[in-house]
Amino acid sequence: MSIFLNSELSAQERADTARFRVIPVPLERTVSYGSGTANGPAAIIEASNELERITNGGEPCAFGIHTEAPLDCSGTMPEVMERLAQRTQDAVASGSIPVTLGGEHSLSFGAVTGVARALGKPVGIVQIDAHADLRIAYQDEKHSHASVMHLLASEGIRLAQFGVRALCQQEIDQRVTHNVFHKDAEELVTGNIHAADLPGDFPEHIYISFDVDGLDPSQMPATGTPVPGGLSYYQALHLVEHALMGRTCVGLDVVELAPDGNSAWNFTAAQITYRLMAACL
Repeated sequence: MSIFLNSELSAQERADTARFRVIPVPLERTVSYGSGTANGPAAIIEASNELERITNGGEPCAFGIHTEAPLDCSGTMPEVMERLAQRTQDAVASGSIPVTLGGEHSLSFGAVTGVARALGKPVGIVQIDAHADLRIAYQDEKHSHASVMHLLASEGIRLAQFGVRALCQQEIDQRVTHNVFHKDAEELVTGNIHAADLPGDFPEHIYISFDVDGLDPSQMPATGTPVPGGLSYYQALHLVEHALMGRTCVGLDVVELAPDGNSAWNFTAAQITYRLMAACL
């Protein structure tokens, strides 16, 4: 089995008592444009072996990183979501932070559901994304990558969205209905904004959902729907890191990498994953 950052980890750092539990989810069921997300988790894990131990002044691997076997993505979407929810619930219950690697963005429903169950407390999502993912359903599938945040918001999960630059009227309406905090890409990029305060009543416990298409295609073209006008690498990370100030990270996912043969993009996704781990400490 492939292991995240295996080249740098000691046996103790790979233990199942590790602070971080990596869950590969090679899910590709509802993609609507480019394909290849099923190969994302393996590509991220392979590229992670080229990372250095220290990122942004921290050393997440010193706290331990355990990589689980890939999730079985067969069966119906509700079955896959429940299978993943059990994994993330177990991770949180054991004191670990689940790090789910996708795979398409629909997986966030299962991942966040399990985290929320384990905590029994309000959870807020900090989302980096080119899309709002607030459609009520897409192509007759409510568990679509394009409707995952609608499902979560309908469960009472608060949302803070950064970098969106492609959305429909239904999603604009859903933002109002669910009181979604948002700073969209044009405002952030043209204003060179790297920090935005979350509302005072936003939950203390934060789940990070990082869709790599939130980055500009010049920095991340290997994704199903690359939308121009996106965030830069550091800008996206700074926005997340600022949002976590004074709050607690309880889980994260990195989704929608569709490897295209250029290892630079796989490495970028792996570096994002590792830096987000550092932000959770």
